[in-house]
Amino acid sequence: MMDLAGGMDLTGRDAATILADLDARQAKEPDVHGARLFGLVYPTGRDDIDELALEVNRRYLFGNALNPFKFPELAALETEVVAGVGSLVNLPDGGGGSMTSGGTESILMSMLVSRERARARGVERPQILAPVSAHPAYAKAAHYFDLDVVRIPLDGSYRADVREAEQLIGPDTAVVIASAFSYPYGVVDPVADLAALAAEHGAGCHVDACIGGFVLPFLERLGHDVPPWDFRVAGVTEMSADVHKYGYVPKGASVVLHRDEDWFGHQAFLFDQWPAGLYGSPAMAGARPAAPIATAWAVMSYLGVDGYTEIVRDLMTTVAKVRAAVDALPGVGIVGDPVGPVLALASDTIDLYAVGDVMDDRGWNLNRNTDPPGLHVMLSPAHGAVVDTLLADLGDAVANHGESRGKAIRYS
Repeated sequence: MMDLAGGMDLTGRDAATILADLDARQAKEPDVHGARLFGLVYPTGRDDIDELALEVNRRYLFGNALNPFKFPELAALETEVVAGVGSLVNLPDGGGGSMTSGGTESILMSMLVSRERARARGVERPQILAPVSAHPAYAKAAHYFDLDVVRIPLDGSYRADVREAEQLIGPDTAVVIASAFSYPYGVVDPVADLAALAAEHGAGCHVDACIGGFVLPFLERLGHDVPPWDFRVAGVTEMSADVHKYGYVPKGASVVLHRDEDWFGHQAFLFDQWPAGLYGSPAMAGARPAAPIATAWAVMSYLGVDGYTEIVRDLMTTVAKVRAAVDALPGVGIVGDPVGPVLALASDTIDLYAVGDVMDDRGWNLNRNTDPPGLHVMLSPAHGAVVDTLLADLGDAVANHGESRGKAIRYS
């Protein structure tokens, strides 16, 4: 529970004082544009994209996406964003979906649909079969929607172990989860095998592409070896992809997609048993901010496939430089075989938590993993401008670190 002692000053103050107060508070936190964070935000380092996002947000700041009949053009923008993301992940004709506030809400809505479909075939307590590396949102969905989570162990490549999944799947399985790619390791689970297993047992298969949805399509266009991962895989029934990660729009923009239109019917909530008429909502929220929808539409329209491909090309140049530098560090290696800009570092001989402490002291805000113990890096395009300094500091921290200070490990 938050400590509410002291409270908020509600006596009324002038705008200049308020803005100065906010500036002082913000100065105590990491600069979201400073390329020193590795997760939470995804800066491009490009003023043109940022300025476009600012202008669109200014236009739609006070809008409400609750009522598509009152604001049909805003509803059309959402439909176009959903269709655009669908085209990136090869959603077949007849599929459907909606925008949500983020990856967690997209996953929640997908799990709700899977629960309803499982209940329709007589499953009283549906199960989510998910790798241990899957996002915590699946456990959150289970908590909210009276589901159980069955955890799939990982194989030696830190992907979901299909043989273990074959032993764990059963008549109560509502949905099988695959990540493309996973947050902890940046690896793509064996989507084709997991989807086939799900289809064999009459279950859905949700591919979490919240991170990879705006990376993998462009890696493929650049000729990178990307394993099967999207709706081209038979048996994949649902997907999620975040526009506010590597789609480079401000927070509040994700998309959940269903292969079949009737699946989306389980996601939407309609109610008219009250005095104010029909209420409808496609996701958890009722009132929804208009700005994330319009900004997603604008940035996707501005960059297009070619623009995103060029950004990913430059980003992967930075990734290659980081991977080469890590491989050259004595005793340090990359976990698994990540396909994109998410890297996990581990070591059998060096306390990487202590290395992380040194990097934190130098303002780098590196993240930590627990299994295996090590460091976690999500590279963004803006890191290309600081990568040489980052790697010099990392090499020095590996060579000159003390004892770990025991910093708490938290998802970011």
